[in-house]
Amino acid sequence: MGEADALARSFEVYRPRLRAVAHRVLGSAAEAEDAVQEAWFRLSRTDAGRVENLGSWLTTVVGRVCLDMLRSRRSRAEEPLESGPPVAVADAGPEQDAVLADSVGVALLVVLETLTPAERLAFVLHDLFAVPFEEVAGILGRTPAAARQLASRARRRVQGAPAPGTDLTRQRKVVEAFLAAARGGDFEGLLAVLDPDVVARSAAGVTTGTARVVAGATRFSHLSHLTRVALVDGAPGLVMLVDGRPERVLTFTFVRDRIAAIDIVIAPDDRLSRLSIAPL
Repeated sequence: MGEADALARSFEVYRPRLRAVAHRVLGSAAEAEDAVQEAWFRLSRTDAGRVENLGSWLTTVVGRVCLDMLRSRRSRAEEPLESGPPVAVADAGPEQDAVLADSVGVALLVVLETLTPAERLAFVLHDLFAVPFEEVAGILGRTPAAARQLASRARRRVQGAPAPGTDLTRQRKVVEAFLAAARGGDFEGLLAVLDPDVVARSAAGVTTGTARVVAGATRFSHLSHLTRVALVDGAPGLVMLVDGRPERVLTFTFVRDRIAAIDIVIAPDDRLSRLSIAPL
């Protein structure tokens, strides 16, 4: 077995943990895969013989990649929910990005969205994956004491996270109400189904607050008649199809029967091919 093959096999041993770390930090399975792949690219360009602790090295790399991705989201926070030019579509279908970490509740992910990138990374790495503060500090470029303080602040916010709703029937009704309101440009109808602290995420950036999200949803109305409710990765979402292929997908995070987060994936994003979409 060659040196490159041996390195690849070693990396695969750590891949599940790296994916889990990135998934919980970013809240998106597709973005987590991107972060893990970036870690592999960096490892393949590194003299692995000089890496004393491969697991720790890879966790550090993934942590820094995730931190950059979170900061990039913040820097684009004022971008509109709608992005890209209008598309001509035939029939409709579902849409959604995988957003939930299996052992971390929906509500927790929504709370994490309100933290600073440094707070979020410190909390996830230390509290969920038991990474020592000395290592967290190295990833963040802070002192261990500062990393401990960041995690402590995040922990206080997280402890008050409400329990998420899991009733698919109720969630479907909320999604249907969202779609109907978007189709009709119904401002009040959209407000009724959105959490006051709603967050919308797309390749264009992150939009926060009901006013901006409602504005983006109303701009989406010219495409909404081509959109249908569907089951996306096991939860109610919205999908638009072009020539039988998903062109645009929206997935939702629900808290107390309201939409707390919207994730939007638009072609040609290759994440669309990773989504499991079924009629609902």
